[in-house]
Amino acid sequence: MRTSEDWWAIWCAAILLAVSFAAVWCTQPADLAAKLATGKSVKVVSPISSWVAAPGKWTTSPMDAFAKSWPGTIGAFVIITIVFAFAMFVRGKSVVGFLNALPFVFLLATLAFAMAGQSVIKAYNLEYALWALLVGLLISNTIGTPRFLRPAMLTEFYIKTGLVLLGAEVLMNRLLALGLPGIFVAWVVTPIVLVSTYIFGQKVLKMPSRSLNMVISADMSVCGVSAAIATAGACKAKKEELSLAIGLSLSFTVIMMVVMPAFIKAVGMDPIVGGAWLGGTIDSTGAVAAAGAVLGDEALEVAATVKMIQNILIGVTAFCVAVYWVTYVERNESAPRVGPMEIWYRFPKFVLGFVAMSILFSALYSTLTGGPELVDAMIDGSTKTIRGWFFCLAFVSIGLETNFKELLPQLKGGKPLILYVCGQTLNLILTLLMAWLMFKVIFPGSVAP
Repeated sequence: MRTSEDWWAIWCAAILLAVSFAAVWCTQPADLAAKLATGKSVKVVSPISSWVAAPGKWTTSPMDAFAKSWPGTIGAFVIITIVFAFAMFVRGKSVVGFLNALPFVFLLATLAFAMAGQSVIKAYNLEYALWALLVGLLISNTIGTPRFLRPAMLTEFYIKTGLVLLGAEVLMNRLLALGLPGIFVAWVVTPIVLVSTYIFGQKVLKMPSRSLNMVISADMSVCGVSAAIATAGACKAKKEELSLAIGLSLSFTVIMMVVMPAFIKAVGMDPIVGGAWLGGTIDSTGAVAAAGAVLGDEALEVAATVKMIQNILIGVTAFCVAVYWVTYVERNESAPRVGPMEIWYRFPKFVLGFVAMSILFSALYSTLTGGPELVDAMIDGSTKTIRGWFFCLAFVSIGLETNFKELLPQLKGGKPLILYVCGQTLNLILTLLMAWLMFKVIFPGSVAP
């Protein structure tokens, strides 16, 4: 617990969440309870919101992106530097190397945010993750990634910490609000698609790498990059395999978030069914929200909630993959029988933080006076933005670590691409069918207009 990256992802996220919530709690309006009792809408603002930001929207001059956000951008850099430098120190890693490299990696992440903020690019919903990956890939496949940057290329550490922060946003009340229809769409189709895609890759495509097969299957069926990271740790996938799976996911996410809403509108599909379809199939939570917004507020709420419910499966998937890998894939008849502790060692511990934060902040949201206002202020005012920076830094790091020459052997024969396309096709068909059954046939009118 003192040196493990997984545990420190939990500690770092817990510190950030504790400080952010304490700041909101200590500065809440004195008459908050009284105002809420009268039925008034109360806006609680996090005092940290002015100190944490990302480059904003711009049209002609990139400098406009920093006009109002530059103090928050510097603030985000300072916070990330302090938290991660402390973690590196306690873990016995090179703090000096990290401090020397982080400004350059952070600058690349800032560039990615700024590129995503251009008005035309933003209109097409080409998010920062894509630009962060492209910026890193451009460097690694041209001049090569400088060695001094490597101490700050903490791909999994950034992602894991961001996922624990995400746990505070996956609130149980949203799951209960959508009820059984949303649960069936997210929890019945997902495991069917995951298992079917993995079996298809092994039995039909004969993919030589089981770990690549599993990471792509989890990435495509559960929730994209987050599930890929968790699953890669459980099955000990190579970094090149993880990069390939994430690259496929991001590429198809961009296509699906543009094409699917247009298709739903063109065929006159019910927006509630369409929102559930988007939430169960598009890999990125941000892309789901952007695509759902095109269909309207109701579709957006359903899409985002289905995706949040699906995100809960990250931990379940990682645990099941760890059990399967230890007891079946890596089983050796001549070796001693594998005990339960090996599963525990393999299990991605940061998933425990994700679940714990979800339970904790769901309880605060439901039991505290003004809980919804306080938790939302914490998330919208600070932790959501910091999570975005963590994910952006992770995508930059993935790009810097990925060389196309090393990926070419994995793409031989096009099997990974075929696997993803076939698996996503099955996912699209089954999710649409389940969404129609749940929201139109079995539970019609379950979502109030």
